[in-house]
This record gives sequence, C-alpha cells and structure tokens, in this order.
Amino acid sequence: MIYTATITSASLRLRESRIIADLLLQAVSAEAWKDAIVNQNALQMGSMESIKRISRLLRARLEPLGEGLWKMVRDGGRAQAAQAAFGGAVKNSRLLGDFMDITMREQSALFAKHLEHRMWTEYIAGCRGRDPDMPHWSEATVARLRSAVFSMLAGAGYLKDTRSLQLQNVFVDTQLAGYLRDRGETYVLRCMEVTE
Repeated sequence: MIYTATITSASLRLRESRIIADLLLQAVSAEAWKDAIVNQNALQMGSMESIKRISRLLRARLEPLGEGLWKMVRDGGRAQAAQAAFGGAVKNSRLLGDFMDITMREQSALFAKHLEHRMWTEYIAGCRGRDPDMPHWSEATVARLRSAVFSMLAGAGYLKDTRSLQLQNVFVDTQLAGYLRDRGETYVLRCMEVTE
C-alpha cells in the first residue's frame, strides 16, 4: 500500500518538530525518550493520546533523514527549519509527496495562481489507479486529509494561506537541497522543488 492517512495526525508542527529533533540528536535511550515525552510533557500538549500520537508521527518523519536534517530542524532559522521538517513529511507520506509531484507540478506548468478544493478530490480519485490497495476513505476523511495537506503546504510557504490557496514559489534552502541530494533523496527534493 502506497497511500495512508497518517498525515491527518499532525500538521507541520515546527515547534514540536524542533523538540523531537533535539531528542534525536541527543540519542536518548527509550526510557529517557518516554520520560521526556510522557512524564515531562516536552511537547507541552494536553491530552496523553495526542502526545503519544504526535510524537510518534514526528519521529517517523524526521528519523529516516538523519542527523544533518535534525540539526536544520532544531537549529535552523524558521524558513530552513520549516522546509527541513516539511522534507521529513514528504518522505513519510507519499500522499503528500505525490500531490506535489503530480497536481502541483501540473498547476505550476499551467502558471496557475491558486489551488482549488476539487483538485484534491480529483487527485485522490487518481491515487486509486496508482495504488489499488489504497483504503476506501469516507468523504470526511478525504476532507481531513485535504485540510492537513493544505495546512502543511501553507506552513512550508507553498500556499499563501489555507483560505485563498494562492500558490507561492518556494526555493529550497541550499543547505537542505545539498543534504537531500547527497543522501540520494531525489524524490523528496523533486517534490519540494516543484515551484522552482
């Protein structure tokens, strides 16, 4: 199965991503990780269920891309850190990555000024052709997925905001682009460079 709905669990969440990146850089033990996340509530969130779900997802986004990316998320300026966290989200979610690589690339080629909600619905319909094992999501889930993806695109600067859905050009941070290239993360970089 290529496409999953895990992305609905958390938007970009840069503040929390910086905390997760710091714990990864410290290479803490499983016990120390649990103590920081659960007992000390490092993410400063109310519900224990949310704390566990979001920390798990953010770790899954960041961990595979290695120490260099964690440093950019933790120590980078807002733009670099947001792009690095977004790169982790693209790596973690083909649903997000392919939307950029297919739908947004097409809109960019057409010099479109903004996205439309129907484009997400059309994209999801097309996903079934690429992934016959994709779950059959309810309209509510498809809408939640759209909301999460558009929110992340806005957080990373690809959309001006989630109301107008106005497209903006994003130039991938030079250090981040070099890091992804060196690690062979060509898919992630191609998706992120969609508006360049």
